[in-house]
Amino acid sequence: MTWSEGLLVPPGHGRVVETPAQRVTFKVTGTHSRMASTFEVEVPPGFDVGAHVHTRSEELFYVLEGELDVLAFEPRVRTPDNWQKWESSSGNRVVRATPGTLIVVPPGCPHAFTNPTDTPAKMFFQASPPPDHERYFEELLEILGNGGPPDQEAIEALRTKYDIEQLTPLRHR
Repeated sequence: MTWSEGLLVPPGHGRVVETPAQRVTFKVTGTHSRMASTFEVEVPPGFDVGAHVHTRSEELFYVLEGELDVLAFEPRVRTPDNWQKWESSSGNRVVRATPGTLIVVPPGCPHAFTNPTDTPAKMFFQASPPPDHERYFEELLEILGNGGPPDQEAIEALRTKYDIEQLTPLRHR
């Protein structure tokens, strides 16, 4: 592809990386854009990405199907286990995001999402700048694909490598 040509990704297309914990379809990568990597993410019931923060990345989430509980604020207190109970100094709390909900997360803002329902959710996810999230997803899904509980030490090392400060644990059923 040259920079004088656009990119068209039809429905159902893109490179898929999948484990029992998550399915990610790469729609736009750093090969195609200098601005952002774009993904379609299927979030299974019980998946909790854990609260985390980036110093350089900006992210955008748009719920396409299902419901997610989402956080995008600095809490009064960063408790180490349950971000769902966090509250900001201005009174913001975790929100139930339904289809059509958009969340923008600037660098330095703690954020998280979980699927608390019994049905899968799907979201459009964009991370800027590319390609860190592409590489992160590939390596994270490799760790999660090993079966059993997530290897928290391996996930912590991976997140540090890709500018992710993990505040609460990643969990999945």
